[in-house]
Amino acid sequence: MRLTRPRNIVAESRFLPLASAASSPLHQRGTARSQHIYIEDDPWTSLPLLIAAVNRRRENVCWPATQHLKPLSGKFLTFRLRMKRLALLLSLCLSFPPRDSHIYHLEKNYQADIPGFRYLLDPIHEVIHTKRGDNVTLPCVLRTRPKSYRVKWTKINHADPLEDIILITNGHHHRNYNQISKRSYLRRGHRHDASMVITNVTLEDEGRYRCQLVNGLDDESLTLTLRLEGVVFPYQPSQGRYQLNYYEARLACQEQDARLATYSQLYKAWTEGLEWCNAGWLLDGTVHYPIIVPREPCGGNILPGIRTYGTKDKLRDKFDAFCFTSALKGYVYFVMGPMSFKEAVHRCSAQGAEIARVGQLYAAWMFARLDRCDGGWLADGSVQLPIIIPRHRCGGYPDPGVRSLGFPNKEHRKYGVYCYSLK
Repeated sequence: MRLTRPRNIVAESRFLPLASAASSPLHQRGTARSQHIYIEDDPWTSLPLLIAAVNRRRENVCWPATQHLKPLSGKFLTFRLRMKRLALLLSLCLSFPPRDSHIYHLEKNYQADIPGFRYLLDPIHEVIHTKRGDNVTLPCVLRTRPKSYRVKWTKINHADPLEDIILITNGHHHRNYNQISKRSYLRRGHRHDASMVITNVTLEDEGRYRCQLVNGLDDESLTLTLRLEGVVFPYQPSQGRYQLNYYEARLACQEQDARLATYSQLYKAWTEGLEWCNAGWLLDGTVHYPIIVPREPCGGNILPGIRTYGTKDKLRDKFDAFCFTSALKGYVYFVMGPMSFKEAVHRCSAQGAEIARVGQLYAAWMFARLDRCDGGWLADGSVQLPIIIPRHRCGGYPDPGVRSLGFPNKEHRKYGVYCYSLK
């Protein structure tokens, strides 16, 4: 409704204070400087000034004492009409809260107003990269909060039909459920933030995660992939080629500070130069091997790529393993020999360290750029050496990598040792 000023009133006024500075509720005590705001008799002109005065709370508001009111008809404005004006002004002014007041409103549910409305914001990045030992945040942010809701974080495992619940929150409290939840918590950057932080990331944390908003019939979810930076390496035990079923391969990787690689990790390693002419188990129970230079013994003279045997029997079929490891908390260093395997173990222990595992040597080669043209004992009894800059006397291969000298007799005193220390 638009207010218009009456056209038949002409007012000549003088101004008197509405209330003294000491008694006026509109006067702010302790103000160093006070001003007097004078309100004209005509409410349509005076209304903006009075509202401003109420909001600022710094002025003494004055009200006119009308002496000469001359309507165009020649008659004076009646007292009753003036009172109606005054009541209108006061009711309007009192409807405005003071500037320093705070009014909180429940958030409006916009879902009914906007077709296709989604509470969950789309993540900027659906793939989150991290390393072992780091802290990582999986983003899940609400556009606005429903009146009643829960947010549930789960890890997706296609091989297990049961939900692997990590935590559930209702916006005020949350409950943790599994092993990851002992190292996870809600970020709570603001009242709409349901992002989850995972601390001290492990190799097993890699995978897909779902943030699900449970809101009656209008459930929503988003899926994120946590991907660790690391290195894939082939592994076979001292007994030789094709000695491991699936469960033995999984255990062998764990003993070497690693875990079975995924297909995407193997594919990435192949694009970065990994070639191995022996088939190995992957985490999903399938068997593959990567080939860069095609040749008859390695799948034939066909295009380079990942050769596959498909899914195999996890108990009966035996192959090598493709393991995956990531960054280290400690570091790997070399101790000169010669020494036997037993002497190598004691030498590392005497220095407050332990003999390094195969996965730790690969991690040091990848992340710490360890380059050493000396064969050294490792925990599984093998002798290997990490090469960053290829040279003829260091394995003879033209590409960087970790060279293996196999599993020599542990009594031979020909090699040094690679030790691993957390200090």
